[in-house]
Amino acid sequence: MAVRQALGRGLQLGRALLLRLTARPGLAYAWGRPGPAAGWGRGGRPGRAAGPSAEPGGLRLPGRYRFFRQSVAGLAARLQRQFVMRVRGAGPSGRAVFLAFGLGLGLIEEKQAEGRRAAAACQEIQAIFTQRNKLVPDPLDTRRWQGFRLEDYLIGQSIGKGCSAAVYEATMSALPQYLEKAKHVGPLPGREPDVVPQDGEVGAPEASAFPLAIKMMWNISAGSSSEAILSTMSQELVPASRVALTGEYGAVTYRKSKRGSKQLTPHPNIIRVFRAFTSSVPLLPGALADYPDMLPPSLHPEGLGHGRTLFLVMKNYPCTLRQYLHANAPSPRLATMMILQLLEGVDHLVQQGIAHRDLKSDNILVELGADGYPWLVISDFGCCLADEHVGLQLPFTSWYVDRGGNGCLMAPEVSTACPGPRAVIDYSKADAWAVGAIAYEIFGIANPFYGQGRAHLESRSYQESQLPELPKMVPMDTRHLVRALLQREASKRPSARVAANVLHLSLWGEHILALKNLKLDKMIGWLLQQSAATLLANRLVGKSCLETKLKMLFLANLECDSLCQAALLLCSWRAAP
Repeated sequence: MAVRQALGRGLQLGRALLLRLTARPGLAYAWGRPGPAAGWGRGGRPGRAAGPSAEPGGLRLPGRYRFFRQSVAGLAARLQRQFVMRVRGAGPSGRAVFLAFGLGLGLIEEKQAEGRRAAAACQEIQAIFTQRNKLVPDPLDTRRWQGFRLEDYLIGQSIGKGCSAAVYEATMSALPQYLEKAKHVGPLPGREPDVVPQDGEVGAPEASAFPLAIKMMWNISAGSSSEAILSTMSQELVPASRVALTGEYGAVTYRKSKRGSKQLTPHPNIIRVFRAFTSSVPLLPGALADYPDMLPPSLHPEGLGHGRTLFLVMKNYPCTLRQYLHANAPSPRLATMMILQLLEGVDHLVQQGIAHRDLKSDNILVELGADGYPWLVISDFGCCLADEHVGLQLPFTSWYVDRGGNGCLMAPEVSTACPGPRAVIDYSKADAWAVGAIAYEIFGIANPFYGQGRAHLESRSYQESQLPELPKMVPMDTRHLVRALLQREASKRPSARVAANVLHLSLWGEHILALKNLKLDKMIGWLLQQSAATLLANRLVGKSCLETKLKMLFLANLECDSLCQAALLLCSWRAAP
């Protein structure tokens, strides 16, 4: 710090000295030789007097020497050539100032060059892994022009229902076999299990005869025309694939021209809607018992629903996160990787300018791989903010503006917002806050923002000191991150990208963080090693390895600035007493 302050002082003194030298009447230097006072035009050509571009106070600093016109290294070289004689005449103190000035400029240029090398390396690594990150295949890809009618599906039993829809298992004839769920295999030899089944239940399901799920929306107020239904329920179509609405209108361009909602690009931790279409409401199994009021009067005399509604076809996942945690107790390391998956999904939403606004364990689906480890998928976008015109900055002009669902897990900046003519709610870190709250559930602790009593906290009024402590078995870095995500002030909260990088570095980069003098060049060397090892592991082990999939996501979203922020956070946490 002392060296930095000295160099900074040298920069200030050196610039002041140069201004004094160039301010003397009749003094100017051209091409290294003294001559009459003259200004410099654009491109460094002499002969034009300094006009409006002259320095304030009558100081005629040549235009070619103005800061930020050239690289710092080039500026230092020219200053050295043209003013070295004058500085020598100032005596030892002048030479010391000049040396400090030149040294400071050189160090700044070296740091800038190091930063440019690191940014370029990160971009190259990101480009490689972006191409190699394969997404979940569309199970209806071989039937591109089919599946847009309800009659094309065989519908099974109910999977569940929420406040706006019911979900059923479904299938089509002769679907590819790769969609069947892989059978459970035990943990690796010589390693403790990362998932401990509770109540005698196993962690992975058997192969399913219904690889698809159909979500039937409840239509109370959207009307019966297809256009009105799609417009009212447009948020549900945000994660839809490019061909999801092809059968409805014959052209995917309809949804971009008629709706204001954005189209979310695919991501492994976000649900994908393969088909979306409107159809007449059928009498499905359990409908009269589970949701009779949502049926049309033609199916139930006391029903309030319209006769037509929206249907969404997705992949059928074995369970929700809430169901998974009820039956399994993941190890601290596996729980950390589950939180990491949620942060990766939330970061993708933020990069697309979308806020989910209804994150909870019931809206997170779980797929179990061949190794029995969970892969989390964010679903249910009915409350999302995906407006192309406002992005993540929602104008909050009145209490009638929808702030999202699930008030218990609503970030403080959202729950405490007051409407006004210029009021705006920033959702850029709201979903990351919800991930911090869900982390308690993943680690086997009751969510402090649910329930009642003294242990219950409200997002609008809680203090960070009231947050319950996570168990000691939870890694220290993860404990610090959860508390950081639950900071009341959004400005003090890390972004989802920085938070995800914190966990990536904590999980895979322990030896690089242990270095006393961590530099960017060493970090880039470690990233190159990780890239080579991940490519090899992906080729040998395959896509079923949870750690390999997470490393692929990390390297595909690599950014130098956010990585440095994450490293600084970890170092500060570890240095704290």
